Amino acid sequence: MPIRVTVGAETQPGERRVALVPEVIARMSQQGFDIQVAKSAGAGANLADSDFVAAGAVIVPGSETMFNGTDIIVRVQAPTVEEISRFPEGVVLIGLLQPHRHPDVVKALQARRITSFSMELLPRISRAQSMDVLSSQATVAGYQAALIGARLSPRFFPMLTTAAGTIRPAKVLVLGAGVAGLQAIATARRLGAIVEAYDVRAAAAEQVESLGAKFLKIDVKAEAEGGYARELTDEEKQLQQTMLANAIKAADVVITTAQIPGRPAPKMISAEMVAGMKAGAVIVDLAAETGGNCELTRCGETVAEGGVTICGPRDIASDMSVHASDMYARNLQRFMELMKGEDGALKLDWEDEIIAGTVLTHDGEIRHPATRELLEGAAA
Repeated sequence: MPIRVTVGAETQPGERRVALVPEVIARMSQQGFDIQVAKSAGAGANLADSDFVAAGAVIVPGSETMFNGTDIIVRVQAPTVEEISRFPEGVVLIGLLQPHRHPDVVKALQARRITSFSMELLPRISRAQSMDVLSSQATVAGYQAALIGARLSPRFFPMLTTAAGTIRPAKVLVLGAGVAGLQAIATARRLGAIVEAYDVRAAAAEQVESLGAKFLKIDVKAEAEGGYARELTDEEKQLQQTMLANAIKAADVVITTAQIPGRPAPKMISAEMVAGMKAGAVIVDLAAETGGNCELTRCGETVAEGGVTICGPRDIASDMSVHASDMYARNLQRFMELMKGEDGALKLDWEDEIIAGTVLTHDGEIRHPATRELLEGAAA
């Protein structure tokens, strides 16, 4: 019996992406998946219901019965607690569930005995690269951050030679050289800016320099397991702050991307540093949703502080909903292929480290250790 997948409509305010796109649905249909899509689910990504039908999907109204017979529900953002109450008990849910931000959702999934997979928990191993949702969406975020910086800055990014004289290029500083940071560097360089970058992982220097940017170095090594950065000690933070203060003071645009999985974003730019920046300077804080890298960032707002513009975008990948949805859908396709048994039916192989590492809740239990510890601690 084929696996029935339901693409739910997104309900988080401002979310325009859709979990599966027609091109991916067409491939999955050929693989034996049975796809149904909630009416108007793709509207935010400029996709009509007829596009999904042409790809082999069935359009279903957004009613309480739309999930009947469903094996897997796919989403971009986490559903609400009320939505979860309408999911069939024991169904599989896949999405960016952000359990540390939505403990009430985790408890609801646990109570409904739903098997949920939170894609940001995907193990950072080579076999999972094609399923890496965080990387695909960070690519969009980094690109967007450079464009936002260019739009908010009162200065040209490239050097211009005009009849009125030569315009010097803007100086852009990127803090954090992960996927988002590297894409921000590449985009700012394409726009003609002089770019410097910093990351606590010394190994990032080669990647930064390969994009034509200058890597700022301090004598700190902060690589952690899984390719992420660890939290710095107090002494290391002081070294970092001294070096960064000088670089930030000279920058026209600062783009920050530093995040630690499951924890608040590290504060890298203090109010004092902002006060020392030049008039007209811009900060684009991609970590706004997890607390911000700048002390003065306000999530979802663009504010002015002493002549410095600070932008804290929310759900930035959704602003490029067409390509963001396309990449996200490809990630989910690869992930769901792991769930298809030899007979074409749904089969969860708990011996597979990708399946086991990405699961959040299953059979009434919270399977992700850090989330379980967080909720048990909150309950205590």
